[in-house]
Amino acid sequence: MASHKADTVSKPTALEPATPEVFPPEEEQQLLSESNTEKTSANKAFITGEYAGAIQSYEKALAVCPNYLEYDIAVLRSNIAACHLKLEEWKQAVESATKALEALDRLDPPPPAQENGKEIESGGTVTEIDDTTELLLSALTRTNHTLNDVHKLRTKALLRRAKARHQVGGWASLQGALEDYQALAKPPNQLSSLDYKAVIAALRKLPNELEDAKNAEMADMMGKLKQLGNGILKPFGLSTENFQFNKDETSGGYSMNFNQNPGK
Repeated sequence: MASHKADTVSKPTALEPATPEVFPPEEEQQLLSESNTEKTSANKAFITGEYAGAIQSYEKALAVCPNYLEYDIAVLRSNIAACHLKLEEWKQAVESATKALEALDRLDPPPPAQENGKEIESGGTVTEIDDTTELLLSALTRTNHTLNDVHKLRTKALLRRAKARHQVGGWASLQGALEDYQALAKPPNQLSSLDYKAVIAALRKLPNELEDAKNAEMADMMGKLKQLGNGILKPFGLSTENFQFNKDETSGGYSMNFNQNPGK
């Protein structure tokens, strides 16, 4: 195995983030070759249904892949997410797909968020290419990949994360799944006709599922708060039943009334 000593591209100042260290061309190629060999082994394991073994091989591929080859790293992370989906390990699938998307975002930052057709300032949006981004894009080209490849892979990773978040369930995860599916329905994502139908179907049913999850979690939270409140009030001969909350439909706020005899 090749040595992992690398040449430093630049020395960061106190105001600049450190740029990744780049290996000499021959060493980079050797490490990438070793990584691809492990990836090929993992792909074979995946095809035969050995998903746990595939994950191990993908992890070995990640261990030797130069950390500035973001596209190759994203491929491995996305493939690991696919394995977790097959194993119904939903949370791990979300984590792996998210790491894949983070790697792709460093190559091709997503557009700024919009609200009512207007851009919202985002601290994570790159407005110009800095030294690090230039280095990452150069590595992308050097390994024979393009931004179109990045877009295709982002679509795959988003689909995998959306499916996993949907399966995790719960208010927060379903909200995340809805956001992923909404992103998938927009360019530059490139969906097959089958995936497009799945995305549209999810967008139709997720709002109702999200509302049900929200109401269930709110009811559970209120039940726990009520139990806690009763424990605090009991020494005073009171309970939460002594306090009535009435919603003002006009303002959306609540008012509280004290009832000494709630059973009457």
